[in-house]
Amino acid sequence: MFKRLAAYLETPAELKPRLPFPYVDLYNWMPKDGRVNFGDHLAEIVTRQLLALQGLSLDQEVSQSARLLAIGSILQNSVDGDHIWGSGWNGKVPESMFKSKQLSVHAVRGPLTGEFLRRRGFVVPEVYGDPALLVPQLFKGRFAPKPQRDYVFVPNLHDLSILPGGTANVISPLQGWNRVIEQILEAKLVLASSLHGLIIAEAYGIPARYVRLSQTEDPFKYKDYYLGSGRLESELHFANSIEEGKEMGGMPGLRFDPQPLLDAFPLHLWR
Repeated sequence: MFKRLAAYLETPAELKPRLPFPYVDLYNWMPKDGRVNFGDHLAEIVTRQLLALQGLSLDQEVSQSARLLAIGSILQNSVDGDHIWGSGWNGKVPESMFKSKQLSVHAVRGPLTGEFLRRRGFVVPEVYGDPALLVPQLFKGRFAPKPQRDYVFVPNLHDLSILPGGTANVISPLQGWNRVIEQILEAKLVLASSLHGLIIAEAYGIPARYVRLSQTEDPFKYKDYYLGSGRLESELHFANSIEEGKEMGGMPGLRFDPQPLLDAFPLHLWR
């Protein structure tokens, strides 16, 4: 367990070159071996696209350096002065690892993360939602549901290695982000232990169900997301196998207005 946790927390910073002028550094977690994990990589995809629609670039020179944490259960990696937009706490990480004393919080993934921060004295607006929910708005016309398969299963990075050989309809989270989305949108039902497999499906109106295949991931981030996108705790029923997930069908759908999350994006950092 502790080896897995150490690997999760270590990000190969040397893979991300620093720019020789003031800029906004977008932090996103990467596996230690340098692979690109779908959900974590969406932080860069969403941020770049949101900026591009405003005629701005993630790599442009700004008046004052800053660091932004967006998609991911990455608050344990925050440092004083960071800006938070849609990030969440990771329930499997010891709370003692959270060291930050001063953060600018613009939005968080859900109310559980909000309460985690408020208990520590942070001012947290009641603006919730994972920024991956904005993909349909940010990429209008690029992706559309084309149901061809009864279901697909999107494992999280850790569950990918424990799937039995021959498991059907699996979408690897190690593919390009666009390929993962395209394959998710081929399904009539999305089963996933990948949080962002669930989020992309629901953002496009496809029924989805969390399947808890292993104990590697703590339920905290899933509950945080569901509560932050309008569901009730009494509605949170998870499957323990792909077959059970197929029988249960999708969770209650989104009750989510994306505009407050869009409005909360700290665009001023690039002005």
